[in-house]
Amino acid sequence: MGAAASQEDLGPPFPLEWLVVPSAVGVAVEALNRITALSLDDFASASAPIPELEDTAWELDAYRNFATAAVMALPGLNSLVYKCVPKRMPESEFWRLFFCHAHAVVLSVSTVSQAVIEKGDDTTSSEIISVFEGDATFLQFSQAEMDGIVRRDAEDDEKLAAGIRMAIEKGVIPASPAVEPLTKIDVLGKTAEQVAAEIVRCLGDSPGKGCVLVLQGLSGTGKGTTVSKLEQMLPRATCWSNGNVFRSLTLLAVTACEQMGVPLRREALTPQLLAELMSCLHFAKFNGKFDIAIKGYGFDLLVSQVANTVLKGPNVGKNIPTVAEMTQGEVIKFAAAAAEAMRADGMNVLMEGRAQTLDYVRTPHRFELLLSQERPLVIGKRRAAQRMMGAAQAKLKAMQKSNVTRFEMTTILNEELQKLFKA
Repeated sequence: MGAAASQEDLGPPFPLEWLVVPSAVGVAVEALNRITALSLDDFASASAPIPELEDTAWELDAYRNFATAAVMALPGLNSLVYKCVPKRMPESEFWRLFFCHAHAVVLSVSTVSQAVIEKGDDTTSSEIISVFEGDATFLQFSQAEMDGIVRRDAEDDEKLAAGIRMAIEKGVIPASPAVEPLTKIDVLGKTAEQVAAEIVRCLGDSPGKGCVLVLQGLSGTGKGTTVSKLEQMLPRATCWSNGNVFRSLTLLAVTACEQMGVPLRREALTPQLLAELMSCLHFAKFNGKFDIAIKGYGFDLLVSQVANTVLKGPNVGKNIPTVAEMTQGEVIKFAAAAAEAMRADGMNVLMEGRAQTLDYVRTPHRFELLLSQERPLVIGKRRAAQRMMGAAQAKLKAMQKSNVTRFEMTTILNEELQKLFKA
């Protein structure tokens, strides 16, 4: 039997109990090579992370098989042994120090900290993926999330296409808008910060004067996170959302139908009524800030003042799908005009979504996020990690504990993964 077989028989060069996620063993073993690169002084300065590695409790015999496995797994370890034993320390002390370092290394690459979970951004998702990437349950959950994303994308595309066709038939928008050239950015293996920095470089000096930037791409490519990063990086930046426009229209539509004594159905939303409802929305500066005014049908409101109250009412919420289906074109035109007004005022307007709608926004700054692999599982992994992160954050909030260890935090993540997968 050769060396490889012997290594396999011996197992990993540390106790498996050090891992929350057993599948992280490969990453952990690879990371142990860091120890062989330490200076002799740094190697000798390790402190015991667990009681059994304290010098008073240490027993080499309990770790001898792990030591043998370490020598076979780590190419540079024999050299470190030669430099230290017996010149600087006895063999038993060498291995105690080695496993002190090993425990710290294994913990750092196979667990996620409370601080990282509380940060709650794309780096959090990346760390969760790196720890759970080889876990069978995580991979199955990721595939399920991926399948759901693909299905929802197809459904959304169909609904958008229907809304666009309706708007074209009504003459609200042209059938073939003149779309400016598109810059495509492969996000595979990049953080949202790196993607945002790449976009900023492409913009040149435009942000200094104000511009409209549209960002399209399929679900899971990181559009929302990238836009958040861009908002932090660009001066006078604002993220545009059609959500409150649809809610404002729905409020008006509900009220109009009530006043007419008819139920709010597709048939009631005639082109004439929709045109009248749109005329009640005004985008301009109010009190020195851009806002949407709702004036008509008894309303005289600013969206910024009622976004979390009136526009979140039950009559609005339950009727949004019907109104949104009928007003895609109207809202696209409204959004494009609003974006241009803000750009003319020197602001940098960030708009993210699907190409079907963004094609109607005129700007030379058009970007698409894509993944060079066709529908790679990384999209599902990101979504799975985000859901695990959200569940873990909720658990932390309920625990009200500020000193959760890395091991405990990863155990919580693993528990939440099992719950999510079974749900």
